[in-house]
Amino acid sequence: MEIEQLIRRWADAVHTGDLDTVLTDHGDDIVMFDVPPPHEGVRGLAAYEETWPPFFAWQATGASFEIVDVDVTEGEDVAFAWALLKCGTPDEFADVPDRRLRLTIGLAKRDGRWVVTHEHHSFADTSQSS
Repeated sequence: MEIEQLIRRWADAVHTGDLDTVLTDHGDDIVMFDVPPPHEGVRGLAAYEETWPPFFAWQATGASFEIVDVDVTEGEDVAFAWALLKCGTPDEFADVPDRRLRLTIGLAKRDGRWVVTHEHHSFADTSQSS
């Protein structure tokens, strides 16, 4: 439940553009693979932080960022989670109502608390859809 709450708190912060809370619970050594480039991902908390202002600007145009489903697998000192999020603009959902952002998160327990060390965002490739 603790990890699911961490993920929901992060998603709420993303939706409201609260950068400080987005960064909370992320390790200094975070690695993120995102939908937009760079293709090799970003490494480190400072690089991760730099990815958010353009997303927040897009988000402010009326886009949604809401968790639809989340699942957590937790060990003693490592865990991973996946989630599906409703992420898009009203126009995007008019075109593709079931569009979902796929999120995978890796976590490590450090000093008694869960820290996100890996984050991966993706959308299904619909370019070949009929």
